[in-house]
Amino acid sequence: ILASLGICRFCQMWSSMLHNFGSHFHLNYNFWCFGIIWQFTNILSFWLTSLLAVFYCVKVSFFSHPIFLWMKWRIVRWVPRLLLGSLLVSCVSTIFSATSYYIIIQFISMKDFPRNSTMLERLEAFLWDFSTLRKVVVLVIPFLLFLASTVLLMALLSRHLKQMKDLHTGRPISSPEAHSAALRSLGIFLILFTFYFLTVLVSILDVLFNKESWFWAWEAIIYALVSIHSTLLMLSSA
Repeated sequence: ILASLGICRFCQMWSSMLHNFGSHFHLNYNFWCFGIIWQFTNILSFWLTSLLAVFYCVKVSFFSHPIFLWMKWRIVRWVPRLLLGSLLVSCVSTIFSATSYYIIIQFISMKDFPRNSTMLERLEAFLWDFSTLRKVVVLVIPFLLFLASTVLLMALLSRHLKQMKDLHTGRPISSPEAHSAALRSLGIFLILFTFYFLTVLVSILDVLFNKESWFWAWEAIIYALVSIHSTLLMLSSA
């Protein structure tokens, strides 16, 4: 999962830079392929991140419920299927995006014919709204999975750390330090990914800000930080 996420982040960062370059200099039609690549890698990275959070939550946390124990025993076997499912969701969503983008371009080219201009404008607006809604839904679902898994894991680690400190009062132990480091890492991961989600959401909705140079710089910084964090996760688990 970590290797797939790292490769996906690397491709996403470069496709984002090229796509933003084309958008800034009004070369959208020349750089549209990088926008499609960015959408694919962006959706895939969201699902891979949520999969990673769910995997750690199931493997590390300690519940005695039979269903949870069954999931804990099965989760490793499910990883290839979950990776394939994430890839399929990303491919299907990207195909829809590319198709919608092509249809909208055709509508724009047909606006020179005044007879059907009103109908074309309505169809174009419907496609834009549907495409935006689909993009938001495809990203919100994995983000909520990530958020729930990470918060649950942090709560369980905090409770376990408190119990260990109560049991070993007055005696130096090294386990709480490992738990504290894990909590800090999860906290940083949660903050970075939340900022990343909000940045992508603003970029998709395109209603809160005019996308000026400062927004592109902020977006590039967030992508770089998330990519660096994914690399550090891979190195720490190696």
